[in-house]
Amino acid sequence: MDSDRTALFTVDGRPGADDPLRHVWSDCAGAGRANEALRADWQRQFAEAVDTLGFRYIRFHGLFHDDMFVYRETYGGGFGPDNRLPAPVHIFSYVDKVFDFILETGARPFVELGFMPRALATVTDTLFWWNAHCSPPKDMGKWVELVTRTVEHWIGRYGLDEVRQWRFEVWNEPNLVPHFWTGTRTEYFELYEQTALAIKRIDPHLRVGGPSTSVFVPDDRYLGETEDRAASHATAAAPDVDALDWRPVWIEEFLTWCRERDVPVDFVTTHLYPTDYAFGSDGNGVALARYADATYDDLRLLRDLIAGSAYPDAEVHITEWSTSPSSRDRMHDTLFAATAITRAYLQCAALADSISYWAFTDVFEEGGAGIGPFHGGFGLVTEDGVHKPTFHAMAMLERLGDRLLLSTPHGVLTRDSRTAAVAGLFFNYPEDMGTRSVGSADSYAQTRALAEQGPGRRIRHTVGGLAPGAVFLVEVLDWDHGNPAEAWYAMGSPLNPTREQSRHLHDVADALHRFTLTATDDGVLDIDLELAPWAIASVRQAV
Repeated sequence: MDSDRTALFTVDGRPGADDPLRHVWSDCAGAGRANEALRADWQRQFAEAVDTLGFRYIRFHGLFHDDMFVYRETYGGGFGPDNRLPAPVHIFSYVDKVFDFILETGARPFVELGFMPRALATVTDTLFWWNAHCSPPKDMGKWVELVTRTVEHWIGRYGLDEVRQWRFEVWNEPNLVPHFWTGTRTEYFELYEQTALAIKRIDPHLRVGGPSTSVFVPDDRYLGETEDRAASHATAAAPDVDALDWRPVWIEEFLTWCRERDVPVDFVTTHLYPTDYAFGSDGNGVALARYADATYDDLRLLRDLIAGSAYPDAEVHITEWSTSPSSRDRMHDTLFAATAITRAYLQCAALADSISYWAFTDVFEEGGAGIGPFHGGFGLVTEDGVHKPTFHAMAMLERLGDRLLLSTPHGVLTRDSRTAAVAGLFFNYPEDMGTRSVGSADSYAQTRALAEQGPGRRIRHTVGGLAPGAVFLVEVLDWDHGNPAEAWYAMGSPLNPTREQSRHLHDVADALHRFTLTATDDGVLDIDLELAPWAIASVRQAV
């Protein structure tokens, strides 16, 4: 079905538009670490996410961590002596299980190359309870060999044509020293250079990128080789952080380094959480929440920087994004977060090749397992698989077509270029919020204050050119429908729900308000919806 089909549709009495709508929300999803992908519950939830949310790639940390047992210098003796091997070996049995499963679902890996195996790390046990080793290698040659043997193994197992469709990202958030990286900026750039060149030596059509840096900042804390927290004192004390000049971390320096050394950059990655932690003069961290349009403005700036660089055709992948970078932020569990991400995704769809939601599941152990079913985890689903409002928001986004008939500040109407099916998505990000974002919260009770925001919003549109009597399915997510965290709160916030309580939470999570609309005999659909504050409504043609 070609774009001429759009001419048959009218919206509010005018011909429908015909602009592209890239599904940046479903190109890639995030997850915690590779070893978690060996769990049965992780696999069930990811398979559901691929089927329902349309995820095409998955990215996670810890591919080379010790719990994946890829790099081996010793036999592993157990109770006996752990004798050294004559030479290091590379064992992919655990990695194969994970990658085989991902490919069987119909998705592909977005490969984050990290972290450092203990035997190669200059600094060990640097991060998380599982003791990630986030350091430069003792021996760059052995790191390059590890990467080379791994990629060659994948080509041998899955075929070159398949692996050419993957993306290889070098490391994760190396600007966060001494957490995700213990070296300097130059040492990361050297790691990127050697890794990228090694990948291209295997096959020049393999795609590699970076620098996978974390957040934008409005100060000079990352201008040097390592973070200077004193440079963030003024940010922590600023009366209006939205008036500051926010900019990306290391992107310009990274692109300049690569240009000067003729190092390939097929894509640029960074993380755009609309929050920040600045350190005040007393040394304490201050949490900062930016305005609702921060992600949109950051992406526009990023695109301009890349367009003016030596790599203007580089893809842009935001390999982590959410309302905040905390896995204990209770806002993640709420209807408010669902509306916020819906608004941002539709606003930013033309500005990136992917914006990867971090993360698809609460089976995520950076801080250990969560305390209670709604503990503020990143996931679209709880550890037990309960669908959060953000899950339904992502499902509604994925039901949209790939061509825009109408775009408004409060939603869109689309068509599918293959089937001509019409679908819409509308939301009420309350006017009372002004330019404010939903921010963060330390408890679920704190989030509930946003429920007082208003007013409601009426959505009215007419769509012509439809088949006579075409039926449309409507789903509404709001405070009273599909809000399991509120149901959990009402039952007293049990940390260990009974089986009956768990079943109730699953039922509440999926009990959206559902009804149908029918086009007239003349092929006209009248959409007239009253959306309560924070509500999201999906309207899709039954096919």
